[in-house]
Amino acid sequence: MSRYLLRRTLGAIVVMWAVATLVFFMLRAVPGDPIAAMLFDVADPAAAEQLRQKFGLDQPVYVQYVKWFGLVLQGDLGTSLLGSQIQVSRIVAEAFPRTMSLAGLSFVIALAIAAPAGLISALRRHSAVDHAVTLIAFLGLSMPDFWLAILLIILFAAHLQWLPAIGYAPLSQGFWPWLSHLILPAIAIGTPFAAIMARMIRSSMLEVLKTEYMQVARAKGLLKPRLIFVHALPNALIPVVTVMGIALALLMAGTVVVENVFAIKGLGRLLIQGILNRDYPVVQGAILVVSAIFVFANLLVDVLYTVIDPRIRYE
Repeated sequence: MSRYLLRRTLGAIVVMWAVATLVFFMLRAVPGDPIAAMLFDVADPAAAEQLRQKFGLDQPVYVQYVKWFGLVLQGDLGTSLLGSQIQVSRIVAEAFPRTMSLAGLSFVIALAIAAPAGLISALRRHSAVDHAVTLIAFLGLSMPDFWLAILLIILFAAHLQWLPAIGYAPLSQGFWPWLSHLILPAIAIGTPFAAIMARMIRSSMLEVLKTEYMQVARAKGLLKPRLIFVHALPNALIPVVTVMGIALALLMAGTVVVENVFAIKGLGRLLIQGILNRDYPVVQGAILVVSAIFVFANLLVDVLYTVIDPRIRYE
């Protein structure tokens, strides 16, 4: 296992390097000039040239890449091209807890909805409850997260005034301020994820319930709760865990959109603003962090396989 983890970690580093390199060159291939964005398109060639020299944008792209990659190896993500030229690492460090709080709460909400819905739907196959869960799951998949976010703001923030419409409160200010600012965006992001998980849990449970060893367990007269939660559920979770790792992309993509709707200054909002402002270092730093989340989340999924099913071993 240790050798496998070492290989996967090295592979993860290579993937992150490839993603960062691709983003670096693609950003510079996109039409637009970051210096023009900094000067608000004011025609001042002398000032523009001075800024290009200051930030090294007058050098060939490969020279810029070598310098940037050298700084990354030292833990320096560079300096923002806009505003007061704040360190990108500082900007990302401020945005990271907000995005992870939102993604984590979205995951908890989605799992709290999907697990009982999927189990009940599988155990009561072809019943009215099963059809209702299936219909709700398809509705959840069909609703765009930004559209659901706007509906939640209109209902719970504007009309009922139960929850704040925008912003973020750190956990240091108290649990309820933190939760009240995140609950609406977390529901908006977690709903499509819950729909996918509920359908996957249902399908996986149905496959396990039809196996021979489950029929033998029934013949032995085991109680239904033990039959389901001890024998069926652990075996049904392996494909579900696989989907959970892949569906993390859905969660992170949802944060990019929903953070802008709720004005939460997380990695998603940071990424969108960086692209619009052509702030190369900010975009590169944010994508590097997001790619690290994806890669190591999938590594965690592989490790969870061995926890759920001891028969699985990696060499």
